[in-house]
Amino acid sequence: MLDDRKASILRAVVEEYIETAQPVGSARIAQVKEVNVSSATVRNELSVLEREGYLVQPHTSAGRIPTDKGYRFFVDHLTPNGGLQANQRQRIRDFFDTTHGALEQMLHDTSRLLSGLTDYAAVVVGPPHEAATVRSVQLVVLAPRVALAVAILSNGVVEKRSVDLGSEPAGDDRVAAASAHVAAQLVGRSLADPGRLTPTGDPVTDDIAAKVVAGLTSGHDDEENVFVGGASRMAASFDAVETVRGVLTILEQQYVVVTLLKDVLDRGLSVAIGAEVGLESLAECSVVVAPYEVEGEAVGTVGIVGPTRMKYPQALAAVALVSQRLGRHLSES
Repeated sequence: MLDDRKASILRAVVEEYIETAQPVGSARIAQVKEVNVSSATVRNELSVLEREGYLVQPHTSAGRIPTDKGYRFFVDHLTPNGGLQANQRQRIRDFFDTTHGALEQMLHDTSRLLSGLTDYAAVVVGPPHEAATVRSVQLVVLAPRVALAVAILSNGVVEKRSVDLGSEPAGDDRVAAASAHVAAQLVGRSLADPGRLTPTGDPVTDDIAAKVVAGLTSGHDDEENVFVGGASRMAASFDAVETVRGVLTILEQQYVVVTLLKDVLDRGLSVAIGAEVGLESLAECSVVVAPYEVEGEAVGTVGIVGPTRMKYPQALAAVALVSQRLGRHLSES
C-alpha cells in the first residue's frame, strides 16, 4: 500500500498521462492542488514510485509514465464520483427507450453506442441460443401457401422463419392446429434440442408442424453472436501500426473475443490491464467488461477494448450502465 502522498502523486501522474499521452514531470505534478508539496519532494516520491514499479522513465531526463501496476493501483482506488456526464447518461436512456426490432440489430447498435460514448472499440456478446428456452411460438399466415413462424426465447431473442405450407392451401384451422402443436412441443425446450415431434394423426397438420420446427431449429450452433463497434477508433489510440494491426486481428476473431471477456470475468475482474489481458497482441490494451442479465440470469457480456491509457472512470461507468440497461430492456421485452 502507498501512503497518501505517494498515492496522490501517482494518481496525478496517471490522470495527466491519460490526458496528454506525454511523460509527466515533477514540476507539473507539483502544481496539482491535491499534491501540495514542492517539486523536490515530488521528484523524490517519483523516484520511489519508479523503484516500486508503479512508474517508468522512458529515457533519462524525461518525465514518468504509468506501468500496468500503476494503472492497476489507479483503477483499484477510483472514487465513486465521476464517470459519465449527464448528457451521456441521458443518451443511454434515450437509446434503450426507443430501440426496437430484431435482437441482433439492437446488439449491433448497442456496440456502436458504447463505442461512441468511450471512443474505444466496443464488444457485445449476444445470448447463446443453446442456453435459451422457448417461451412461446406462433404461426401467422402471410399468404395462402406461406406462413411466418415466430418463437420468443427466454433470453430475449425473437426467431422468425418463413414456412412454405405446401402446394395446396392448408386452411386456417390446420395452421392454427399446427401452431398449437408446435407450441406444446417446444415451449420450455431449447431450439438446439427440440425433442421429437409427436404425430397428431393428421398428415397435413403434421407436415406443417414439422416444417415449422425444422425452420426454427435450423442454423443453431454453440457459437455466440459477437458484435464489435468502433474498431476503427483503435487506430487513433496507438502510434505503432503493428499494435493496431494486432488489436484489429483479435477483434475479428469471435471465439478469441468471447474467451477473452469470459476469462476476465472468471478471474473476478471488471478491468484487465496490459499483461493481465493475457494476449501478447493486447499487451498495450486494457479491457473493461460487465455481464448483462435477463431476469436474473447472466446471458451475455458487454465490454470495451482500448489502450492502457484509457479514461477508466468513464469507461467503467459506461460499460456498467449500458450492461444494466441492456439487461433491463431484454427482460422487459
